[in-house]
Amino acid sequence: MDQSLGARRNEDIALDLMKFIANTIQIAKPAAASTGFGASTAPHKTEEQVTQILDLYARCKKAVEG
Repeated sequence: MDQSLGARRNEDIALDLMKFIANTIQIAKPAAASTGFGASTAPHKTEEQVTQILDLYARCKKAVEG
C-alpha cells in the first residue's frame, strides 16, 4: 500500500472524528440570541474557536495514527 494513501486516509478519519466531536460539544456554534440582543461573535472569540478546532484536529489525528 502506498504510504501517502494511508496518511491521507488517517487525515480523513481524523477530520470526520473532529467534526463529530465539534458538533457534539458545539464548538464554533453561534450563541442563541436572547430578546433584545443579537448573536454577534467578537473577533477574539472567533480566534479562540479556530484555535480550539485546530487543537481538536491535531488531537484527533494523533489518536487515529496511534
